[in-house]
Amino acid sequence: MPVTPLSSTAVEVRELVKTYPGGRRKPDVRALDGLSFTIAAGTVYGMLGPNGAGKSTTTKICTTLSRADSGSARVAGFDVTTDAAAIRHRLGYVSQGSGADPRQSPFENLVMAARLHGLNRHDAMTRATALLDQFQLADARDRKVAKLSGGMRRKLDVAVGLVHTPQVLFLDEPTTGLDPQARAEMWSEIRRLATESALTVVLTTHYLEEADELADRLVIIDHGRAVIEGTPAQLKSTLDGDTVSVELLAPDIEAVRTVSAGIPTLRDIVIERDGPNGRLIARTDDLSGVVGRVVTEFDAAAIPFGAVSVSRPSLDDVYLHYAGRSYRSGDHTQEVAA
Repeated sequence: MPVTPLSSTAVEVRELVKTYPGGRRKPDVRALDGLSFTIAAGTVYGMLGPNGAGKSTTTKICTTLSRADSGSARVAGFDVTTDAAAIRHRLGYVSQGSGADPRQSPFENLVMAARLHGLNRHDAMTRATALLDQFQLADARDRKVAKLSGGMRRKLDVAVGLVHTPQVLFLDEPTTGLDPQARAEMWSEIRRLATESALTVVLTTHYLEEADELADRLVIIDHGRAVIEGTPAQLKSTLDGDTVSVELLAPDIEAVRTVSAGIPTLRDIVIERDGPNGRLIARTDDLSGVVGRVVTEFDAAAIPFGAVSVSRPSLDDVYLHYAGRSYRSGDHTQEVAA
């Protein structure tokens, strides 16, 4: 096996471009459009973005499961195109779908995975037992995977990804579909992995709170491009003031636009429509007086609205500021940006 080059960089992505055919009479889909970022070794790095942003495509390229049309990527010091075999020895990959055989037990799945990575039977059984203990799956050692809960199956998926002691572990949407308790348990496992070893964890997620909670550093991806990169705290600190949010009920967009523009304590105003209703989002430096002013002005203009709230900047606000729409809005229509 080649010797891994010494480096403080675990993953380096430069100007990745990837396009998929659109199918019959449909335009091609540009999944990645010049994406670049760098991941320091021994950190938890989050790739955050809505579904379809390009996160999974990036993961597949970095794990040698797909090839970019152009650009480059290096993992553990090796090029994903020319040194794919060397990379595969040094990375673990947990996809969105479970890779465990539902007809086998967790122990059998882990032993099989270890054997595929070259361990002899004795070492494979020892490693499987250790991982079952590590992930609190020892009591389910001989139970069929099909009988496990969603959270237990996801823990097993991560254990399988670690069976050969990789340097970099890619987790693609590891908590999708889990209930809140199982998600919290998975968060705990990811934090433990990063704290107790020199493992680099690359986490793709569309959950804002997950990226905020787990990532030492993250990149927000939108339409295949990096919107902004930094620690969660750094990204939120780029926004001045507080966030004002107003639920709009069957809004008259022109009336909302006129009234909100006339409130001097509001700035960076965006109005988004979600079906018949919508939401106004803005920035303010008037934490104490802005709610009363909004309520008074909207009531005077007979604009129907629901809750009015003020909060400190969140990753949703960061996404809104840099991508031009709120993260949760998805494909909802942005009516106003002022």
